[in-house]
Order: sequence, then structure tokens, then C-alpha cells
Amino acid sequence: MPKVKTKGIVISDTNYSESSKILNVLTEDYGQVGLISKGCRNYKSPLRSASTKLTYGLFYFNKKDDGLSTLTEVDILDSFKNIKTDLKKIGLSSYLVDLTKQVINQSNDSQIFDILISSLFKIEKGFDAEIITNIAELKYLSFLGVSPILDRCSNCGSMKDIVTVNSDSGGYLCKNCYTNEYLTDEKTIKLLRMFQFVDISKIKELNILDKNKREINKFLEDYYTKYTGLYLKSKDFLNQIK
Repeated sequence: MPKVKTKGIVISDTNYSESSKILNVLTEDYGQVGLISKGCRNYKSPLRSASTKLTYGLFYFNKKDDGLSTLTEVDILDSFKNIKTDLKKIGLSSYLVDLTKQVINQSNDSQIFDILISSLFKIEKGFDAEIITNIAELKYLSFLGVSPILDRCSNCGSMKDIVTVNSDSGGYLCKNCYTNEYLTDEKTIKLLRMFQFVDISKIKELNILDKNKREINKFLEDYYTKYTGLYLKSKDFLNQIK
């Protein structure tokens, strides 16, 4: 078995035997891999602190093509301590990680890893966790094959006079196709378009009004319900926190 090294983040951990864990790690080079972290639950184990959800680091393991690979060492790069001391950030980050797990089941694109890590870094640094999560949600829709139409009217294709965004219509609606849908704020329309293409790692500031935040979140919630069929328990927990 070749020994490999790659950046990765623990997206789930499950107790195994009396002292070990099975880790699902999303890696930069190999996609999602299953690792057995032997003896990590022992108090003095060097793998103990690294074998928990949301640990980001350099993972060294003996790679197997089939079955579980064996973790040998981890150089922790970030354990996201600020996230783990804030209940709302914990809820949003857990939801984001769980959503990522669902997305990578349908696509192994390496950009998914970058989106998740960049999002967690921004949340850790104090950026608006809800908006960062919404941006990631919007980007993930392309990997699920159901991106909303946010560059023209989803009904007639016109690029002019966009007046709202609607999940039932699949995206933007112009004034000629609008009937009685909820009229979205003009700023929300522009933000959704920007979020679809922004590089999360390069965001410098986020100053978004509560009204626009509510509209963005409502649109994405409705859109995910209508087009993805995904159900995540962490979303229920997140809603309870809210």
C-alpha cells in the first residue's frame, strides 16, 4: 500500500471498536476517502485531536484502492476553534459539511473541496456565516445539475427588466413574464447573480441588509426543496437555532 499525503478535512467520524474511529475525509487530491484512525480514542494517542469532525490538515495514510485506508499521521492546519465556540456557527458549518457530503456523492469535482474550505475559513474569520453558507449553497447547485437561471428571464430569455427571482420558475423573471409572484428586492436580484460567480476565498467584506439576507435564504430553501430532493437532519437543527 502506497503512503500518501494530502490536504483534507474530516467531514464525519464514527466510533469503531473500543479505541478507534472511522473517518470520512474530503481530500484535495483523492476526493472522499475512508480512513481508520487506530487507537485515536486513547487519551495519549497522537491522532486523538485530529480525528474529529471539522479538523483540517495534512493527512498521511496508507492508501487502499478498496476498503478503508489506514491513517498514520496528521499535521493539523486548522481546527476552526472560533466556529466551535459559537452555536450558530456550529449549526451552519455542520449543515454545510453535511450538504457537501451529499454533493460529492454526485460529483467528484475538485472545486467542491475548495468551496468548502474557503467557506469555513471565512466563517472562522468572522464573516457573516449565513451569507457564506448561502453562497456555497448556490455554487453547489451547479454540481447537482440544477443551477437556477440568473443571467436572463427563465421564461422568455430576456436579459432586460428583470423584476424578481422565483424558485417555481427556476430563476429570474422579467416584467413581461411576471404575474403575481413575490417581488424580490432589486439588490437581492443583483446579489444572487454575483454570488454565483464570486470566489469565496477573495471576499473582503460582506455588508448585506437583513431584508436581502432573508430573501436570498428563502429563495435557496425553496429551490433546494423543489429541485434537489435532499433532506439533511442538520438543516432541522439549524432551523431550531434560528
